[in-house]
Amino acid sequence: MKNLIVEWNELALEAIRKIKPGPPMAARSLGIVYKAIFDAWAAYDNVAKPVKSPVPRRPVAQRTLANKEKAVSMAAYRALTHQFPSAEPSFAAKLTAMGLNPGDNGVNVNTPVGVGNVASSAVLGFHDTDNSNQVGGYADTSGYVPANPAMSPLFPAAVDAIPFPSRWQPLTYLTPDKIPATPKFIAPHWGNVKPFALTSGSQFRPSPPQLLTSQGFLDQARHVVEVQAKLTPVQKVIAEYWADGPNSELPPGHWTLMTAFVVERDTLDLDAAVKVFFAVSSAIADAAIATWEAKRFYDYVRPITAIRHLFRGKTIEAWGGPGMGTVSMDGSAWRTFQVPTFPTPPFPEFTSGHSGFSMAGATVLRRFTGSDRFGYFYAQTKELAADPTVPVTNIAMRWETFTSAAFEAGESRIYGGIHFYEGNVAGLELGRKVGDIAYELAEKHWLGTV
Repeated sequence: MKNLIVEWNELALEAIRKIKPGPPMAARSLGIVYKAIFDAWAAYDNVAKPVKSPVPRRPVAQRTLANKEKAVSMAAYRALTHQFPSAEPSFAAKLTAMGLNPGDNGVNVNTPVGVGNVASSAVLGFHDTDNSNQVGGYADTSGYVPANPAMSPLFPAAVDAIPFPSRWQPLTYLTPDKIPATPKFIAPHWGNVKPFALTSGSQFRPSPPQLLTSQGFLDQARHVVEVQAKLTPVQKVIAEYWADGPNSELPPGHWTLMTAFVVERDTLDLDAAVKVFFAVSSAIADAAIATWEAKRFYDYVRPITAIRHLFRGKTIEAWGGPGMGTVSMDGSAWRTFQVPTFPTPPFPEFTSGHSGFSMAGATVLRRFTGSDRFGYFYAQTKELAADPTVPVTNIAMRWETFTSAAFEAGESRIYGGIHFYEGNVAGLELGRKVGDIAYELAEKHWLGTV
């Protein structure tokens, strides 16, 4: 029988795939949902202390599995509906199937419905003023303006297309509907969102990336060019598997999906599932805050801009597009190994979000389970979206450890031409630090020692 928390996670990921929030918004939403679930559950535990809920610990006679399931499900429903209102029917269907009424707004904490409603209300009330600007559609509140004008990856970069080669540049490309789009920097204000375990978004801000005038700036760009020109079919699968762009569960959801695998692998009960989802999602939410703080602070260039600037007028070896393989081209026409409808995520490079999310999640899972053993696997059964001509349908991958999965997630962004090596490494280190402090605080909550 599937774990109840895993079932709610599946509904959360379905909503993310359909609604397509940005990665930091997805991370925040998952953190809110599992915090609400945890706080509802804590009322029925012998020692746990909630994060925001004012509900007193329930009498021993009320601490039954049935009451826990009802309370956490009501909390999950309220939090998910608050975060993804357009997906409410699927959440209501799940609640109704459990014999609960989505319209029951009772606050009597002697009932599990009341516990779930009060606990979730406290969590949601806090996050309504957490500086994310959810009420304003997550619109930027920092006043960010890009230094560079937009550039189209469809055409070689003109001489005057990149006035500030070390700064982030918006891209103009065609959507799947063939409509030109120039996405803005997603959530440049996110470093100011109130965190779970961090003291501030800048707590683990990494050292600066390579300067435009340094040899390192040229070396990191050349490294991406060389790696991409020599991609193997396996590396191309890795690049696309971890891409987690629009229509996916995004990197934060990818790691709660992997958390669900661990819950089922180890046949964890409801109590353990509540704890591990709470810890993982809290770490990922804080990783988003720390990563986006660094992205906004450094406003650093993506490879596609740096490479086109540095190698304009020079012949390089690079991926030529679907069916083209590696070809000789002018550096001003270099492109990422991605689908043309989403060539590069719309936010600065430094540091890598994939690396930060992944190592934060991996760190928590390793510490929670007491082992780095993972065992997750994937078999490629369809053509690559970026290049259907590459024979890949016989490729299978397995991650023996959480750490190796996080490392590969980071490396995948170099294969795809999305990140530099140092952006990956700095993101991994940031994720490890965030994962450690988030796990330690989450553990104190369920041990009652916070």
